[in-house]
Amino acid sequence: MPISMDWSKDEVVQAVNFYEAIDQAYGKGIERERLLSLYNQFKQIVPSKSEEKQHFKDYEKQSGQSAYHVVKKAKEYESGDIIVMK
Repeated sequence: MPISMDWSKDEVVQAVNFYEAIDQAYGKGIERERLLSLYNQFKQIVPSKSEEKQHFKDYEKQSGQSAYHVVKKAKEYESGDIIVMK
């Protein structure tokens, strides 16, 4: 998982939780609100859009899963929906 050595222990944990949520979306699915909450925490760590894109690109290279597409789908869905990627 792409993490920065500049992050605190808590920030690393939050980033890992977000990436695990992306993994869940590709598995059994994840509630939209949970995913967006974890994404908002991730954005506190990585506020820059360009840095976010780089982390997402690195994650996709490592996992084969697109964090960008999961977040995009979550933003398009309605409250209470489950995000499941195929």
